[in-house]
Amino acid sequence: MTPAIFGISGLDLTAEEHAFFKDADPAGYILFARNCDNRDQLRKLTDDLRAIHGRDRLIISIDQEGGRVVRMKPPEWQRYPAGEAFARLWEIAPASAIEAARVNAEAMGRELAEMGITVDYHAPFDVRRPETDDVIGDRALGSQPMQVAALGRAVLDGMGRAGIVGCLKHMPGHGRATCDSHKELPHVAASDVELAIDIEPFRTLAAHPLGMSAHIVFEAWDAENPATLSKTVISEIIRGRIGFDGLLLSDDIDMEALDGTIAERSVRALAAGCDIVLNCWAKMDDQIAIAERCGSMNAKTRERLERVHAAMCDAQDGTDTEALLAKRDALLAIAEGRAA
Repeated sequence: MTPAIFGISGLDLTAEEHAFFKDADPAGYILFARNCDNRDQLRKLTDDLRAIHGRDRLIISIDQEGGRVVRMKPPEWQRYPAGEAFARLWEIAPASAIEAARVNAEAMGRELAEMGITVDYHAPFDVRRPETDDVIGDRALGSQPMQVAALGRAVLDGMGRAGIVGCLKHMPGHGRATCDSHKELPHVAASDVELAIDIEPFRTLAAHPLGMSAHIVFEAWDAENPATLSKTVISEIIRGRIGFDGLLLSDDIDMEALDGTIAERSVRALAAGCDIVLNCWAKMDDQIAIAERCGSMNAKTRERLERVHAAMCDAQDGTDTEALLAKRDALLAIAEGRAA
């Protein structure tokens, strides 16, 4: 099995993709808006991916947070608020904010599950600060570690009730970055003591089976390498101080924060301690190079991947989706009423 998650070029698998995926046997796939047109089309695509591998438990993933970060878009699918909506409600009624985040995530998760998706790269556990770049911005669940951890746990719990595995991202924290790692490499000069604030939400949820690294240089820990490519940050901070022993994905290996070819970046990420390389742009030459250069998944990564598979389950019986959304809206109205 190739230690990579690959993108898909369009609404259907091409013959070339089908043949390559069958041969390379990647750990899973990631979907974008280019892959999501309507319910019948998307369900067929995810069914076709499963058929390649002959197994139901397969990472078929997506970035579906709500707000700006949505791949399955209205009107075909529901509209969901960004994390900031729940952060605002927390300031008035923390328990209501937790419940609103949970039912929102459960409703979202059910919609994903209906489409054959098993993993959502949600929620961001980044602690928001005044200088936080807009790439995080209103996606953040708050500016205090306890708030972020509590609302993030609610998101993971809601997703889990729908049978979807959520994700801890972006370890060890994206909140101090003042530029967009999609476009350039952020450097964070905060001290080790200051950075304890950033890792606290991840420490709280460290038992979760799936996480994602950040393409950020933390000068107090490794002044030369971004976290994704840093043996020090992954072994001492993510695996050590945070205590995360789940499946660690790189953030998108195509992002401009990193240099070198896509295959070179991928090799470095795996050598640094990432379990899986996330490659989003569905460029066949890059995917072939990753498969050729990165070899087969090691035994420890397989064991961590099996824990992610084990967390994929059938949705729990309970309140219907419309009732979940109505409950969310009623709770969020508390904050809107106070603001008015």
